[in-house]
Amino acid sequence: MRAVSLPDELRAVVRDYLAGRPGASWREFARDVGVAGLLVPEEYGGAGCGPAEMTAVAEELGRVLSPHPFLQSAVMAVAAATACDASGVLAALAEGSATATVVLPGDGELRLAGGLLTGVVPYALEGDLVLVYAGDALVEAAPTRREPYPTMDESRPLTRLTFEEVPVRRLGDGGSHARVRDLGIAALAAEQVGGAQRCLEMAVEHAKRREQFGRPIGSFQAIKHKLADVLLLVESARSAAGAAARDGVFAAIAGSYCTEAYLSAAGENIQVHGGIGITWEHPAHRYLKRATSDAQLFGPPQAHRARLAPHVLGT
Repeated sequence: MRAVSLPDELRAVVRDYLAGRPGASWREFARDVGVAGLLVPEEYGGAGCGPAEMTAVAEELGRVLSPHPFLQSAVMAVAAATACDASGVLAALAEGSATATVVLPGDGELRLAGGLLTGVVPYALEGDLVLVYAGDALVEAAPTRREPYPTMDESRPLTRLTFEEVPVRRLGDGGSHARVRDLGIAALAAEQVGGAQRCLEMAVEHAKRREQFGRPIGSFQAIKHKLADVLLLVESARSAAGAAARDGVFAAIAGSYCTEAYLSAAGENIQVHGGIGITWEHPAHRYLKRATSDAQLFGPPQAHRARLAPHVLGT
């Protein structure tokens, strides 16, 4: 008998929890399952887990289009705070009493001068604490204003942040921003795999039930080929997401491949469902919206492939 690994156990626990308590708050989720402190080092009150456990949780959250801030708070903010030993931030994040978001270089037009931060971040993931990479530092700053940024994907809220000469608290140097971004891409890739897998499952279930000309539509060769193609995309994306946390090259591969795999799976799910797939009542459109918004979160697939070009072409 094969021993069950920690990521597999965690995956099962998270799936059961999300199914049983779909309306649970982030604080409740953190308290009951411990996902908020999953990547926080043990000395700061966390579980001290690694990329495999992160991937398992992110995939389950992506399956149900969860709005929980795991990506920005439990992954990116924890990575940023860990890099500079920000014990106070890590303790708050680990227990789930606060959430955080990270503003990466290029996310907005910001200026840090004399300990004061000025500028605008047009759209940022939601979080109580705002950790900003500005200049050569990582700082914590309280925005002057937070304005909801309307998007077609309501499952992942975005916010416009405005800073008007806001005093900052320096946490450390800004050298960790590339690694934090790559971990964010890795977590997002796992979410995309979860969403794509759920799209495939919905399409297969419908193909077995829906009949045309006295036969399930899944018996027709065109549908079989379509579903087989999606299965190949999902399994290949799972492999890419599983390796994404290794370094920037693997993160770029996952950012490119998983994004397009999710878009294809979400689109084909609607095609297999036919007319019902485009109705407001059916969840298929929600997955397509999440796939579309995910494709812009850390840059489109073309941007990730541009990062890969020097490694592939040697230029």
